[in-house]
Amino acid sequence: MPIVNYTLEVGKELTPEEEEKARLRIQEAKNRPFVYDPDCPLLTEKQLSEFSPVNFATMEERAEAMKVAGLIDEKGNMVIRELVFA
Repeated sequence: MPIVNYTLEVGKELTPEEEEKARLRIQEAKNRPFVYDPDCPLLTEKQLSEFSPVNFATMEERAEAMKVAGLIDEKGNMVIRELVFA
């Protein structure tokens, strides 16, 4: 399936012909089977359950997550880690 790019100027819309072509391409894509990359297999249910959101509801939740990750200390100061080569 080729990649199709549309560039629209502000305030302009697709022509009816372009809309119909886009609708047909979307329908074709919808009916195609999924093809998975063998280098990136599907995740198991356990792996999926280990994901956690990167956005937090409050700044306090974000700060707590950063503390747990070791990015800030208890006072809220940034923890800087550098590689030291001997």
